[in-house]
Amino acid sequence: MPRPITKGTRLVIASHNPGKVREFGDLLRPFGLDVVSAGELGLPEPDETETTFIGNARLKAVAAATAAKLPALSDDSGLEVEALGGAPGIYSARWAGPSKDFAVAMSRVHEELAAKGAWVGKGPRANFTAALCLAFPDGENEAFEGKVFGNLVWPPRGPHGFGYDPMFLPDGGTETFGEMSPDAKHAISHRAKAFAMLKGRLGAG
Repeated sequence: MPRPITKGTRLVIASHNPGKVREFGDLLRPFGLDVVSAGELGLPEPDETETTFIGNARLKAVAAATAAKLPALSDDSGLEVEALGGAPGIYSARWAGPSKDFAVAMSRVHEELAAKGAWVGKGPRANFTAALCLAFPDGENEAFEGKVFGNLVWPPRGPHGFGYDPMFLPDGGTETFGEMSPDAKHAISHRAKAFAMLKGRLGAG
């Protein structure tokens, strides 16, 4: 079991995605950590060669921790659509293309579901999955995974969040992740569920 991270520790967020970095900053603020992103440190983005969310999260966290010689926290997350056999899944970011344009990615999801005649009833079933990995420079690491289930909507709704958030309506909700305030999303999101498992390692001492 990895050692805890004490207050005041510099922690690298192993991501170049501004939306993820911002969300992590919100989640980590109460723990008294000195948070810096991999992008701010100029760390390279490793190739995501694993076949699972946890595998890719571990790869990114270990790479950042080793390069920065600091503890690192990574995330690998994505949208899994039941009617698409779990796609885009670990390739969620790639569906946005080289410019990381998630309007393009959401349109592709919509088009592929339309081709299957899947836009019926409450909308196609889907879930977001987030895997977090906390790693240390010596290679020690631990991973945590959270999921949130719901339906897809079209057209996308809401200016908040990032990625596929505007087309995801969580079970029991009336607002998409794109319509929710950050605090409302943080309370129920896949990343928040994984983060709840991680909290026992943070801000000790």
